[in-house]
Amino acid sequence: MNWLDTLRFAIRSLTAHRTRTILSASGIAIGIAAVVLLTGIGDGMQRFVLAEFTQFGTNIVTITPGKINTHGGSLGAIGSARLLTIDDALALKHSHFTQYTNASVIGNAEIRANGHSRRVTAYGQGPDFARAFNMNVAIGQFLPDDDPRNPRAYVVLGAKVRSELFGDANPLGALLQVGGTRFRVIGVMASKGQILGFDLDDTVFIPTTRALEVFNRQGVMEINVSYIADSPIQAVVEDIRRILVARHGREDFTVKPQQQMLSTLSTVLDVLKFAVAALGSISLLVGAVGMITLMHITVSERVAEIGLLTALGATRARIRMLFLLESVALSTLGGLAGLLIGAVIAGLLQWLISGLPVNIPWHYVLIALGLSVLIGLIAGVIPAMRAAKLNPVDALRTE
Repeated sequence: MNWLDTLRFAIRSLTAHRTRTILSASGIAIGIAAVVLLTGIGDGMQRFVLAEFTQFGTNIVTITPGKINTHGGSLGAIGSARLLTIDDALALKHSHFTQYTNASVIGNAEIRANGHSRRVTAYGQGPDFARAFNMNVAIGQFLPDDDPRNPRAYVVLGAKVRSELFGDANPLGALLQVGGTRFRVIGVMASKGQILGFDLDDTVFIPTTRALEVFNRQGVMEINVSYIADSPIQAVVEDIRRILVARHGREDFTVKPQQQMLSTLSTVLDVLKFAVAALGSISLLVGAVGMITLMHITVSERVAEIGLLTALGATRARIRMLFLLESVALSTLGGLAGLLIGAVIAGLLQWLISGLPVNIPWHYVLIALGLSVLIGLIAGVIPAMRAAKLNPVDALRTE
């Protein structure tokens, strides 16, 4: 009995009991399909979230007032933290790493124009905002490069605000009231849609100094620094810290590089993706238990057959290999079927549910497929050894 005969015999044994083969392979197939689906959705979500954050650029450093990392001291010092100002943003322009700076204020305000009114998010931004965050203007222009301490009362509309207040009419030159202040419309932003729950089209953009007046604030909420690409991030952070400490007298602010935040976010999403892959692997484990049980039953049912093979000259090693081949073939068949089922369902979900991010990480799938083959080997070892140890005379008596 050569290797080819052994392989043919194993395949014939599987095809002779089609129902048992299908039921056993289906456990592995369901497990592989679960791994494919869950990791596909998990990897797709990771790519979606990271893409949402990085579409505005990755070479951004955000400075916020107040020191998050403290090392003791009086609680009364919290109230004495110096606010960030437009002058701080102007000072950061002198860093040789800086490309753009932007002082930002965000608030909710009622706007009125053309006989209509609505409440929207109003962004107080500087003239570099659109360039720093890769924002495009559809009509007109963004806020001009005025003196940031005394800018003109101009406003740029989000795409949704333009359609709600002006319809298809050209809004350029129209007056828009934000809070108690009137602004002249000079541009409309290109549609951005919703980003992580924030509708960037239902907004208006006004100069930062004007926003401070509208919202009655003394300092800006944050300063964004867009640094030159390929600059060493640690050097950028240290230079920002040096400039602001020289102005404030102490480090009463927090510097947050976007790359660092993206790295942390990516690590968290990797853990979540691994967790959902582990959940899918539970189904694979259940299928493995079913397969081991079935192989034990198979040996019990085929005692006479084993005795006959031994009597005809098949060695114990060949008997052992026969059952191992059956087990591996069964698990491989189930693994390939699960891979196909999982990929088809993932494609259908992506087609039926618009916007559902599904991206199958094939390295996880190949690992799962390798596990299915390993499960076949493990499931077949003990039954194969048991079959090989059977006495041919006793085995033939069971016929």
